[in-house]
Amino acid sequence: EVISFSEVDYEGVRLPHDDLVVVTLQVELFTMKRILVDSGSSTNILYKHAFNQLRIPADQLRPVKTPLVGFAGEMVHPLGSIDLSVVAGTVPCQTQVQMT
Repeated sequence: EVISFSEVDYEGVRLPHDDLVVVTLQVELFTMKRILVDSGSSTNILYKHAFNQLRIPADQLRPVKTPLVGFAGEMVHPLGSIDLSVVAGTVPCQTQVQMT
């Protein structure tokens, strides 16, 4: 399926630009807005505040022993890992996937 943009999508955008892609998706039963799509990232990160708003019990997190390392070398220790259902698009052009 082709994904394309029209002139209407450029309303409010100053050209030229190098903006990242930001989307809205349904995660579990909640609509999450302002999701940054970074194709260069090697991990999917859900910040604790967003996780708390999903109202998923923390005991569903699986332990993660490997820290995440940023570009400047700083280390962050994840609280854990979880698989979540993610829905993108609207019927009839909709897909649902499980993401970790």
